[in-house]
Amino acid sequence: MKLDANKLDLALAQRCMNLSDLRSGTSPQTLLRLRKGVDAKPATIGRIARALGVDPAEIIKQEGE
Repeated sequence: MKLDANKLDLALAQRCMNLSDLRSGTSPQTLLRLRKGVDAKPATIGRIARALGVDPAEIIKQEGE
């Protein structure tokens, strides 16, 4: 499962947040790796989505994108 960096940026902007606001539940190194396209565990995507108040499907990269 991969995080879509553009969708993440959009979700952050909609909530007037930045990456440091997500670091309470996810390490800075993990966030950087995910933005570069490294696979993530579903639980990690879930934590990020919960912090943003979105469904995980809104921030993951869909097949074919």
